[in-house]
Amino acid sequence: MAQHIVSGSSQVIDAESFSAATHVSRETIALLTQYESLLRKWQKSINLVSAATLEELWRRHMLDSAQLAGLAPDGALRWADLGSGGGFPGLVVAILLRERPGFEMHLVESDQRKCVFMREVIRVTGAPAKVHNARIEAFTEGAGVFDVVSARALAPLPRLFGWAAPLFGPSTLGLFLKGQGLQDELTEARKQWIFEAEHSPSQSDPGGSVLKVRGLHGSDRQDAGS
Repeated sequence: MAQHIVSGSSQVIDAESFSAATHVSRETIALLTQYESLLRKWQKSINLVSAATLEELWRRHMLDSAQLAGLAPDGALRWADLGSGGGFPGLVVAILLRERPGFEMHLVESDQRKCVFMREVIRVTGAPAKVHNARIEAFTEGAGVFDVVSARALAPLPRLFGWAAPLFGPSTLGLFLKGQGLQDELTEARKQWIFEAEHSPSQSDPGGSVLKVRGLHGSDRQDAGS
């Protein structure tokens, strides 16, 4: 779904400029606008996003999430989003990829109130997504392998990889939105994990990166329990 890769994102301030940057359909914009309306309503009683970022919702949250949709292989149908919070990035991706036959987003979040919110967005928008109100460690037990695993600013890479590794198979793609300090995190992660990684600048955050990971598994040292 390469059409979802964003461009010209620095001026994204609302639904109209988001549409111009991403070239998504009018129907998609309508669904994302419904999402926005629900978020602004629920934000009054639940801290779904940082209050400081609410006025930049379309760039800081919608666009930040949307850039992942165009990075997934066309055959990717089973996607796990860890620590989804208010639905970023997973719920935005689910709306963007809703017409992909067989696609299902699994949103993993331990906060029950945020799960209730995400289920309401799914009900209203018809997004192909399922909410798991559970800690990540509990979800990964028996969840199986996914085509894509994503997370946004959830934890330092060594810890994040520990959560994500049980969901990885030989062809799994990890898509992780990271802030500054990525190189230091990669250095630390390589002490415990073996993986192939490449990263590119975030198209919504000048200081952020999109990290693509494949072949994630524990190093010999970790496997030996040392």
